[in-house]
Amino acid sequence: MEIEKAIKSAKANNQKAFNYLLDVFWDDVYGFQLKRTQNENDAEDITIQTFSKAFDKIETFDEQYTFKTWLITISKNIHIDLLRKEKRSISQFISKDNREVFEVLDESPSPEDILITEQHLAKLLRDIKKLKPHYQEVINLRYFQELSYKEISEELNDPINNVKVKLLRAKKLLAEIIRKK
Repeated sequence: MEIEKAIKSAKANNQKAFNYLLDVFWDDVYGFQLKRTQNENDAEDITIQTFSKAFDKIETFDEQYTFKTWLITISKNIHIDLLRKEKRSISQFISKDNREVFEVLDESPSPEDILITEQHLAKLLRDIKKLKPHYQEVINLRYFQELSYKEISEELNDPINNVKVKLLRAKKLLAEIIRKK
């Protein structure tokens, strides 16, 4: 899938297009933030927020610009906003606001979903333990406690889009761990 086609599909709420764009641009955005923050966890959190915001506002993307530049700009702005908030109040590092949520429908299981369900439970649990704790938590809430995105969002006190991106990333990382075996 080429990038321009993926962007058009994403604007039409195509889940596979979102997955494709996340795969193609994750390392670019994460690498950019890792250089800025010098902290893996902060870089990952900002990257998740970047994709969450980008997917929420994908219809505003202007094709005359490159998608990577658009994502990096969003990422940079999120980081600047976080630094400003941190300066104002250490305890209020990330503001939790009630904004409209962009619903991404996923009716068909992705290759990662199929791979995950084919694994034996004990083996799968060992593999899940290899993920970072926040990814373990979102996998547990979604697949073992069978919570909806909204319920996970409330449980984690995180916007729904962040939950979706974390879950997507967690599934990809878990699938990579499983494939390596």
